[in-house]
Amino acid sequence: MIRITFTEEQVAQLRYERFHHPHPRVQAKMEALLLKSEGLAHKEICRIVGITGNTLRAYLREFLAGGVDALKESRRSNSRGALDGHRTTLEAYFREHPPATVKEAVAKIEEFTGIRRSETQVRKFLKSLGMRRLKVGYVPAKADPEEQERFKKEDLEPRLDEARAGRRAVLFVDAAHFVLAPFVGYVWCIVRQFVRAAAGRQRLNVLAALDAITHQLVTVANDTYINAQSVCQLLHKLAALRLGIPITLVLDNARYQKCRLVQQLADELHIELLYLPSYSPNLNLIERLWKFVKKKTLNAKYYENFAAFKAAITTCIADAPTKHKAELDSLLTLRFQTFSKAQSCAA
Repeated sequence: MIRITFTEEQVAQLRYERFHHPHPRVQAKMEALLLKSEGLAHKEICRIVGITGNTLRAYLREFLAGGVDALKESRRSNSRGALDGHRTTLEAYFREHPPATVKEAVAKIEEFTGIRRSETQVRKFLKSLGMRRLKVGYVPAKADPEEQERFKKEDLEPRLDEARAGRRAVLFVDAAHFVLAPFVGYVWCIVRQFVRAAAGRQRLNVLAALDAITHQLVTVANDTYINAQSVCQLLHKLAALRLGIPITLVLDNARYQKCRLVQQLADELHIELLYLPSYSPNLNLIERLWKFVKKKTLNAKYYENFAAFKAAITTCIADAPTKHKAELDSLLTLRFQTFSKAQSCAA
């Protein structure tokens, strides 16, 4: 058996690269050596990592010859041969012009280098660059990234710090409008599935305030429309909680939320209204809750009538702090994505 003494620095490097190196083969090497450093038998290491004894011994010899850095030199990576000479150029190009498909990447690589590779080879090459196939996000065209960043640092985060310390209640407010209509989602299936479409266009409106810390919800719902009176009803419900600490509501600039009636009542009830910058749904925590509710209750589901549709949504919302707590706690973290000026201007 090959015996190796590991330094603390080497173990820390192995642990880091095990999860952060872009190449899966190198990750497997790091895991094998990390398990070796923990004193596991070679047979057990091979079983966990899914490699042969000869492969493990090869990994150990690489490590003895050059340490952690030697493990990063994947022999399979070297088999890409000619493409490796163009890695820097191709990576720079794909950063600026991400390909929509592997087939497009194949064509671009051939155009720039004159080298033709199969889609499988190019897919592996893209992964070796740290690229992944991700759904494109969007930024509202009129969003002001600089104003969003200023709002987050100067207005939102100080109040959230008070909320974490128990000196203030911060609640995110928004209305969701659930329409009784088919919401097509993705499912794994043998043949394409179809969901029946309900007749009519009935709508359930839910105005809610979501506590940033406890994730408790206060709601006002109807099947007509949300207006200033609905917001006032929500304000009265919040005041009735008698929290004993200042209350801040973070909300968008919808006309019915920014009218004089709402602002006057908020002043009377000593509730602060903190309006988001225009076009900033990314800074409203409750937007994530609405996305979760739609995914749970509407995607690829058919409801025979409005009563069943309404019951499914209201039950999901009511279960948010209990049945769905674990999922929502990981979803409703107080980390807010903001965008650079370049991102917001990108085509």
